Amino acid sequence: MKTADVIVVGLGAVGAAALYQLARRGVKAIGIDRFAPPHDQGSSHGETRITRIGVGEGAPYPPLARRSHEIWRELEAETGADLLLQCGALILGPKGGRMHGREDFVGQTIDMARRFEVPHEVLDAGEIGARYPRLALAGDEAGYFEPGAGLVYPERCIAAQLQVARRLGAEIVTGETVTAVERVGAAARVTTNAGTYEAGQVVVTAGVWTPGLLGAPLKALAIQPQALHWFAAERPELYRADRFPVFIWMHGSGLDELFYGFPIPPGPALQAVKVATEAFGSIASPDGFDRSAPTDLAEDMFQRHVAGRLRGLRPGAVKSVRCLYTMSPDGDFVIDRLEDNGIILASACSGHGFKHSAAVGEMLAEAATDPGWVAPEAFRLGRF
Repeated sequence: MKTADVIVVGLGAVGAAALYQLARRGVKAIGIDRFAPPHDQGSSHGETRITRIGVGEGAPYPPLARRSHEIWRELEAETGADLLLQCGALILGPKGGRMHGREDFVGQTIDMARRFEVPHEVLDAGEIGARYPRLALAGDEAGYFEPGAGLVYPERCIAAQLQVARRLGAEIVTGETVTAVERVGAAARVTTNAGTYEAGQVVVTAGVWTPGLLGAPLKALAIQPQALHWFAAERPELYRADRFPVFIWMHGSGLDELFYGFPIPPGPALQAVKVATEAFGSIASPDGFDRSAPTDLAEDMFQRHVAGRLRGLRPGAVKSVRCLYTMSPDGDFVIDRLEDNGIILASACSGHGFKHSAAVGEMLAEAATDPGWVAPEAFRLGRF
């Protein structure tokens, strides 16, 4: 049996961040993952993720996004990796456009930016169209532009944090599937298909495997498949990151009347524009889920969202992949202790977690090392 001060179960976006932060504090920590992160089996892949500090999802989030930017810049200086590209973010839509269950998402984003002193611009449809003529607008859009926002590279962020965590003394175990997490006497025990581990605290950041692992307390969480698509541009230079921002575009008031996308990043990345929307169907378990993306998903994406809105993109995706994420009933995170039994939970990032993950990892390291830590009220499991 191996022992540690803290065990981290799952080394995706949040788990890698937590292990890194624990190692920075000199904590004896073990991280366990059934795959070899960064990998494409969970929620933390797909080459790029949007980041923004003016977060319309609500007041708990801007400080986390801001701190995550700071951590990624620190990691860049330490590792030499490019992790954060501040190409700007444009959020646009008609009044009443919804995102992550929030009404008037553009207006709420503006409110959060003002409250947290995030540099930004408020644009009307004419100003948006003049600045970004690749967008075919309806004319009723309001816009929010945040120049310091942009994208992060998820696989690179995970790899950098695990690299530094290992260098600082953390042990990383891959290829073992955790089958149980429980309290045994004074210790928290983690059982895998290959062995047993014990620690004073266990941090569970197993993503879509978390509900199956922890059972009844997480019955309210849903596992939702999502698809990501890349479409070629007739003139790729017009969609490069030095000329085009990340965007979230609500083109109606329905939950499914929106999509988001990315410019073509520099370097050897696929020279295509990545876009996605939100899907709300759920599955019972991630095990056995087919992560290949049928061509009809890409065709539907193009016809319902891209066609007539992004000029010069060609139908027929050059690449499509699927991922899974965990959604809470209210679209907010779940970060909490489980009945003070030495198990700390972070799950249900609800489709907007990666931008906050570096700071959430820092929060979890604090939770695992400070007996007096109390979860933020907005993230407590008991609200369900």
